[in-house]
Amino acid sequence: MRKRTTPGLWTVGAALLLSLPGTACTPEPEPQSAPAPVDEIQVVLRGIAATSPPEMAQGKELFAQNCSVCHGPAGDGTTQGPPLVHIIYEPNHHADAAFILAARNGVRAHHWRFGDMAPLPDVTDEMVLEIVGYIRWLQRQVGIE
Repeated sequence: MRKRTTPGLWTVGAALLLSLPGTACTPEPEPQSAPAPVDEIQVVLRGIAATSPPEMAQGKELFAQNCSVCHGPAGDGTTQGPPLVHIIYEPNHHADAAFILAARNGVRAHHWRFGDMAPLPDVTDEMVLEIVGYIRWLQRQVGIE
């Protein structure tokens, strides 16, 4: 059973994809459900990310280096890629192993129209797990468990 601490907050659609700057996200014209440039959800999530605990520092830094250009500075999405913090990607729907497979093999666009994600050969499984830890922490902060 999922506990929701902020009911109704998450209405923006997204896919859980990791990407490298410039190479992994391939935007298409007029994405089907692109998030607004900076909406209420993004403001809230960026505030939460700014207060992340020290144990999240490595995952947060790896996320910033490898994912944020497409997925936003707090996993809040951009016009190039969907937010990673979304109910669609709760752990029961997309397990942590899905992140590893996405980084290794890439992902064909299937939930949204941001384009396919290329494999990330420079991002190791260990790095992905640090990133996943950070994303899961962000998800818990908004009631996605």
